[in-house]
Amino acid sequence: MLLVVASCIIRSMSDAGQGSEVAEQTPEQRRERRRVAWRGARRALWRPGFRATVGELLTGLTEAAPDVYDLDLPVDMYGNGIVETLEERVAALLGKEAAAFFPSGTMAQQVALRCWAGRTGNATVAMHPLSHPEVHERHSFSALSGLRTVHPTSEPRMPSADEVRDLDEPFGALFLELPLREAGFLLPSWEKLVAVTDAARERDAVVHFDGARLWECGTHFGRSTAEIADLADSVYVSFYKSLGGFGGAALAGPRTLVDEAKAWRHRYGGQILQQFPTALSALIGLERELPRLPEYVAHARVVAAALREGFAAAGLPWARVHPEEPHTHQFQVWLPYEADDLTDAGTLQAEETGVSLFPQVWDLRGPGLAYTEVTVGAPGLEWTADDVRAAVREFVARIPR
Repeated sequence: MLLVVASCIIRSMSDAGQGSEVAEQTPEQRRERRRVAWRGARRALWRPGFRATVGELLTGLTEAAPDVYDLDLPVDMYGNGIVETLEERVAALLGKEAAAFFPSGTMAQQVALRCWAGRTGNATVAMHPLSHPEVHERHSFSALSGLRTVHPTSEPRMPSADEVRDLDEPFGALFLELPLREAGFLLPSWEKLVAVTDAARERDAVVHFDGARLWECGTHFGRSTAEIADLADSVYVSFYKSLGGFGGAALAGPRTLVDEAKAWRHRYGGQILQQFPTALSALIGLERELPRLPEYVAHARVVAAALREGFAAAGLPWARVHPEEPHTHQFQVWLPYEADDLTDAGTLQAEETGVSLFPQVWDLRGPGLAYTEVTVGAPGLEWTADDVRAAVREFVARIPR
């Protein structure tokens, strides 16, 4: 018994020393340590492309490219060739007349909303304050496109039909982010989504979907991507957030809107000479990752349940998985600790066990309250519920307390 106690004390002192060592490093040193630890982990729920090396991405691209495009065709120039092939593929998947490729979603959505403002005669956009343009784009709508935003609700959820219908000033477009990432990758029910889009049209407004993660919404709604997109007048989709592409986005909608969007794309500096590597990676993602997304969503629910059970068994019943049953293959985990301590615990776990349960930094959202995002991709399918619970125990053991 004494040996067991002594062993626990030594382990506790060792962990405390290692945690202190991490805390004493500069931010740059800690960032590099995290990168090395997460890349070196033999097990992870997700391995994002932005953590790969240039050589790894080039190898993957050249190996998969012949399966999705004729490499003997001429290289693209200013949006023709392979870029047009990608645009046609996306338009068909979304059930829209046409689509335009953009270097980024930030550019695509600014262009879409300013085009709609010209058509509706109203430059006001109704959107949630947690939407990506409001939180992550340096107020691009107002700074560059002459748009202003109003908020039907500040609650961490999709606005309701009544909130849209009762908004106390006119708006030309309703902007809906599906899923609403900052609120926990949340989606409404299908019935509520239909109702809120109907309410917008009662206000003579168009509907635009920020579908950066639209590809994985079908499981929750029980509908195809085209059926979901049919509720909106225009849709933006990303090629890297779920499909593993190098970057890039597409805007889909009526052909007249897309034609105008391409003119604005040129003005915004998005008419790039050659984009075949990004377009190829997008086509590969549509071919390989898109069909697997329902499998990732289903397994994310297994992982989320195991996380809740693991934290309760480890003596942290106040931990929160949000939403309890994920709507997509991404969700949040909340813990009542300092963000840096949780990030360091994840780094130590990856270094010492080769298992990376939380391969992202934790963000502080209140005194001693932090959250991180969890993504379940192809590597996560190898994890059983028991694997997740065991990884939780190892993670909790490294949190300074």
